[in-house]
Amino acid sequence: MKKSASVLGTIAVVTASALALVGCGGSSPGGEAGGSGGGSGELTDVTLMLNWYPYGEHAPFYYGVEQGIFEEHGINLTIKAGQGSTKTAQAVGQKQVDFGWADTPAVLANIDKGVAIKSVGVFLQTTPSAVQVFSDSGIEDPKDLKGKTIAVSAGDAPTTTFPMYLEAVGLEESDVKQQNLDAAGKVAAMLSDQVDGLIGFAHDQGPNIAAKSGKDVSYLRYSDAGLNFFSNGLIAHNDTIKDDAELVKELVAATSEAFAAAQEDPEAAVASMEGKDPQMPAKDVLLNQWQETVKLLSTPATEGEAPGTNAEEDWQATLEVLAEAGLISGDGDIDTYFDASFAPGE
Repeated sequence: MKKSASVLGTIAVVTASALALVGCGGSSPGGEAGGSGGGSGELTDVTLMLNWYPYGEHAPFYYGVEQGIFEEHGINLTIKAGQGSTKTAQAVGQKQVDFGWADTPAVLANIDKGVAIKSVGVFLQTTPSAVQVFSDSGIEDPKDLKGKTIAVSAGDAPTTTFPMYLEAVGLEESDVKQQNLDAAGKVAAMLSDQVDGLIGFAHDQGPNIAAKSGKDVSYLRYSDAGLNFFSNGLIAHNDTIKDDAELVKELVAATSEAFAAAQEDPEAAVASMEGKDPQMPAKDVLLNQWQETVKLLSTPATEGEAPGTNAEEDWQATLEVLAEAGLISGDGDIDTYFDASFAPGE
């Protein structure tokens, strides 16, 4: 039996007279201004904070606004750049924004610490975690990592689960030297050949590195070794879930539709991001990132389902992996972290 959910929408509404981001504060998470989404004829102002600055993964949000998908669900969406999933989770928990788009390990870890949020649907259901190397590096197989130096970022999910990946491919943790760097430092070290590769999200960093270096990048994906856990999805404050469930449901439904539409027309989806953020990658990089994201949107348990549909067995597997890695306490069950009431199509 599957437990479903979905992602929440976000983005600035484009008015007829000007392109403007609608500021946060038009409604509270409880939907006090404009009423609940869907069917009232009025739009509810909603703010969503991303996990990072906009990149290709976020194309469906912008495309959904451009195509009027969110408006059809009664939602006037504003998108805000993030600075990491932990900060996004905490911003939602502090009601600084209405909803968030964040990495599941960070979300669950914050719930364990008492942050009053829940996942309302994971969209990236196959982890993008991967060892990323230049294709001409001679590293073609996980066993080729032995004796190599890989850049990592201590504390993040790809790094914390790296020992589990090494075990899955038959290596010891001591077989690989790990150099601890921040996100920008990892990329710089790989570009300057100071390391043999890096650990991170294949659909984000890889296309950027390929564009900057002019070289092909190859991925040793955790999921190819049988190690999988949930990644990015939508989160809401517990009060929002309790007090304005209809708004949450409309956001999830709209986001699911936007992701489906972006899969049907990737070029148009990416084009909708043009000019939205000065730190955004070039269009060809955005397209590559979105195409890599599409590969992550389901598991065997959710293949063919609407985007954002979650399966109970995938949630359980995620909890087991994250608990073993020490990223979560292991004391909670699925309902501790996830509200399945907002599944798309229900």
